[in-house]
Amino acid sequence: MHDVARVAGVSIKTVSNVINDYPHVRPGTRDRVNEAIEQLDYRPNLSARGLRSGRTGVIGLAVPSLRENYFAELADEVIRAAEKRGLGVMVEQTSGDRDTELRAVTGNRPRFLDGMLFSPVSLGQEDAEALSVDGPLVLLGERIFGGPTDHVTMHNTSSSQAAVEHLLEIGRRRIALVGADLQGGDEASSASLRLKGYLRALEQAGIELDPALVRPTSMHRWNRAGGAAAVHLMVKEGVDFDAVFALNDTLGLGVLRALREEGLRVPDDVAVIGFDNIDESKYSVPSMSTVDTGRAEIAAIAVDRLIERISEKGERRPPETIKPAFRIVPRESTGFPGTEAD
Repeated sequence: MHDVARVAGVSIKTVSNVINDYPHVRPGTRDRVNEAIEQLDYRPNLSARGLRSGRTGVIGLAVPSLRENYFAELADEVIRAAEKRGLGVMVEQTSGDRDTELRAVTGNRPRFLDGMLFSPVSLGQEDAEALSVDGPLVLLGERIFGGPTDHVTMHNTSSSQAAVEHLLEIGRRRIALVGADLQGGDEASSASLRLKGYLRALEQAGIELDPALVRPTSMHRWNRAGGAAAVHLMVKEGVDFDAVFALNDTLGLGVLRALREEGLRVPDDVAVIGFDNIDESKYSVPSMSTVDTGRAEIAAIAVDRLIERISEKGERRPPETIKPAFRIVPRESTGFPGTEAD
């Protein structure tokens, strides 16, 4: 910074003001400082700045897997939201491993960040106290409720109910669900919460549950292969179905492929709806109806809440749980032409 000030012929304070984009710097002075910065290839030392200010300008995002479309697109939305607020994002993949998830919030790395957004899949309600960490933390997903942090999540059950009701409204009655198990499991998992919405929709429509229509895949097989395998097995077993609710869009893409391979027409023979509204669902053939859970809004709210917590001084306000609105996006797989306004 001394070198930049010398070349530009200004004080170190002026260089600092330009770097921090303070408004009260004359345009000519700002230009000279920026030219000196470019000439010297100067880069601010974020570590030193953090020691002085207590801030690094970087937040963390810990997600289970960047290979999963939903989390990749969520990370993209978080980065966009953070950039608008002048923050960088360090993304960490936990691979859904319990120990890695614990280290993500309790290890050394969070100390070098201003705060963290955390989406666990292996931690559960019994781990709520593990979120009582020193630094600002905002929870994403649906694994832990009523914990010590702000929590931005989605309407898993009611949105799933709405997805099944969409299929009922177009006259389908033999609706298969792909991605959950009737035999129980973790009540806080996405699969269990979305299964609950499916069952509620059938009950309210007066339709008796047929267990043969509920097809499990492990959480690590919420992918195309898992969706395709479920459909092939139902056809092989002679199960009668006229619709499929896939618990995420990636499963749904596998469902569409398998239906085509089995000679079943979509939506004439079998209607399909997914969940998450990933980009690929809009461009599948046919385009896939889905549930838009408000991913962009989730990211923006989470970043804003984290910034509020970072800036907080004195007594902390109580943590809040926030659920943005969802919507059904009808497309060709349930008989509706998809539009650019999706």
